[in-house]
Amino acid sequence: MSLPPLTRRAFGAVSALSAAAVWAPAIGVRAQTDGAALGRVTVAVGGQGVLYHLPLALADALGYFRLEGLDVVVRDYSAGALAWEAVQDGAADVCSGAFEHVLRAQARGHAYRALVVQGRAPQLALGVSLRSVPAYKDLGDLAGRKVGVSSVGSSTHLAASLMLMRAGVPLREVSFVGVGSGTNAMNALRSGQVQALCHADPIMTLLEQKADTRIVGDLRSLKAAQDMFSGTMPASCLYAPQAFIQKQPAQAQALVNGVVHALKWLQTAAPADLVKAVPPAYLMGDRGLYLAAFSRVRETYSTNGLMPDEGPATALRVLSRVLPELAEAKIELARTSTSDFVRKARQKYSV
Repeated sequence: MSLPPLTRRAFGAVSALSAAAVWAPAIGVRAQTDGAALGRVTVAVGGQGVLYHLPLALADALGYFRLEGLDVVVRDYSAGALAWEAVQDGAADVCSGAFEHVLRAQARGHAYRALVVQGRAPQLALGVSLRSVPAYKDLGDLAGRKVGVSSVGSSTHLAASLMLMRAGVPLREVSFVGVGSGTNAMNALRSGQVQALCHADPIMTLLEQKADTRIVGDLRSLKAAQDMFSGTMPASCLYAPQAFIQKQPAQAQALVNGVVHALKWLQTAAPADLVKAVPPAYLMGDRGLYLAAFSRVRETYSTNGLMPDEGPATALRVLSRVLPELAEAKIELARTSTSDFVRKARQKYSV
């Protein structure tokens, strides 16, 4: 079964988690330049509070974008596919999301490039409801059931599809249901609206620790991702239309500088520093749980922001299994990312 194509819709509401898109930094870095010198850039995010987008969140919360003279506004959508549509529809300039959207955009005739890689693994897990499927034995038990994903067409959908296919479960026998992120996603599993859920942390760690789910598929480590994809799979990144990159190179550089600066901070940050830096809502009411989730995925964050040499080819090879549009398109991998901005950022911050 092929995945349905993304639709282009207008979105009238963003999630409550990001209604206030610019936070007052808990660990402040005083701007040494005029924070608006380069103007304002709007970044669309699918599920802002999940660890998948942590480098972007830290760059904002720690004041790193302001240090670069950039005013960044983050707009949150319930899923990555919707965030991509927001950029495509002109509601945002740049997207923080899965690299796969760059490939899909090119297949549809749209020129996008990844500017900086935030994550080297999907950081996603598939969990089965202990209440709805108490006698679970293997992934075959999900046949005839509903699997929650952030939205149909998002990375959660594709990851769940790949896990099921690997286990020999025909995708036509499973119903995928978009349940958004945060509380909405958790409630969908707890209420029985869906019998399984594929999502990111800290959501999955919380559900597991509260005995709401049993993790049956895990892509939250470098080894797990390597085993699944037989190569390095670029995941979270900042990507933008080629038109934006050409018209606003200074803004693009400032964005990348901020994220690379945050990636460097992450390499040595203590747990207490992280808890102070992120907005309180991200902790989901449990600092210990948040830190446990972070510890699980910490190794997957990029250390320097560079696209892995084999990353685009790995992504295309793997995703072509579930996306006929990619299998049939002539994707020019050289046009899917640029390292120019990251190289300059690495020089600036000695990364």
